[in-house]
Amino acid sequence: MSTPYSGATPGGVPQGYAEPTPQNYAAEYPPGEPVSGAMGTPTTAEGRPDVEGASVGDLIGEVTRDLSTLMRQELELAKVEMKSEAKKAGQGAGMFGAAGFAGYMVLLFLSIALWWALAHLVGHSWSALIVAVLWGVIGAVAFVIGRKKFREVNPKPERTVDTLQQVPSALKPS
Repeated sequence: MSTPYSGATPGGVPQGYAEPTPQNYAAEYPPGEPVSGAMGTPTTAEGRPDVEGASVGDLIGEVTRDLSTLMRQELELAKVEMKSEAKKAGQGAGMFGAAGFAGYMVLLFLSIALWWALAHLVGHSWSALIVAVLWGVIGAVAFVIGRKKFREVNPKPERTVDTLQQVPSALKPS
């Protein structure tokens, strides 16, 4: 089942930015006379809005609606861009995962090769034990280093807390 959020599109429908709605463009009202804005404010010969005769309240209302439309369009654009970037990031993370698995397989087969190489010197059982001890030492060293780095992490965002504490004083009149 396809939903608007599934990313699936019907066949033949191009993907990308949505087509802008006609209300975002200058219209002609009355026919033949160029106008701008949601209310259809007529324009002068220079292309500027002809505001003579319009009340301040009407003009402020039109500016408010235009800003609201602009903000909605900017948010929609940001969502489309973020979705595109998230898809790229997901694909990159998948490739890192594949590289990690390939690295794991290389280490596994190199360990088996070392095991078999040592088997000619000390026997299969002892060579397997030597390879296991080597990996145990590597794991212990990685654990100690990781624990040390983890203890250095400070989960409290110090700078954000400091700046948020300054907000109330900045809002008070001096």
